[in-house]
Amino acid sequence: MSAAEVEQEIEIPESNYWQATSRPLTSLLFVLPMLAIYEAGILLLGPGAIRNGVDVWLRQFLELLGLGQYFLLPMLTIGILLAWHHLKQYPWQFRPTNLPLMAAESMVLGLFLLCLAHFQASVMQMQVASTGSHVEVDVTTRHVVAYFGAGIYEELLFRLMLIPALIVLIQGFAFPKLVATFAAMLISSLIFAAAHYNIFVPGGDPIDGYSFLFRLSAGLIFASIFALRGFGIAAGSHAMYDVLVAFS
Repeated sequence: MSAAEVEQEIEIPESNYWQATSRPLTSLLFVLPMLAIYEAGILLLGPGAIRNGVDVWLRQFLELLGLGQYFLLPMLTIGILLAWHHLKQYPWQFRPTNLPLMAAESMVLGLFLLCLAHFQASVMQMQVASTGSHVEVDVTTRHVVAYFGAGIYEELLFRLMLIPALIVLIQGFAFPKLVATFAAMLISSLIFAAAHYNIFVPGGDPIDGYSFLFRLSAGLIFASIFALRGFGIAAGSHAMYDVLVAFS
């Protein structure tokens, strides 16, 4: 069940934080600084920049379609969120005071995921894994920029684009909406986890069962955050987790 469906079933005042911040417009305004930092950082850092893998895949796909303009992908990201907001007929309202609260919520969720990672690491004696591309322990500007890209573009592909598409596909086989939603969350999380390994993509990590299990768990958590709290919090908590991993 998506955030939109949850709010349709539960009548909540328009000014309510939980409802307002799950909507695409507020999500867009929340992630815009991260998007700007990532795209500007990639340009300013030049050859030393670490480009997010999903960003590369999406740009390669656009180039195959003859759409290779550099700023097209971030503009499409903005356009998708605005179109989603318009199609759902949400009011075009925005409360600036919600943004710092969203940042705090993302930090709390990122900390929760980091604690989960350390707990699993202690049980399985494995190294804490990043849900994004390979993480070096020493924190640099290059890595922080890459983490913002992971938060936005991985959530864009694996949650915002893939989950709704899978729901429609699964429902085409006459499965109920609830079953299709849970199945879509699981399948997208499996694809999300697999996308980090060299057995599936060039330049990925060596396949490892323990880290795959954690990334699958992280994918399910991000999918749940997306369904209940919207794209902005999902992207923010994803980016915050990756940053916290670098500092831990």
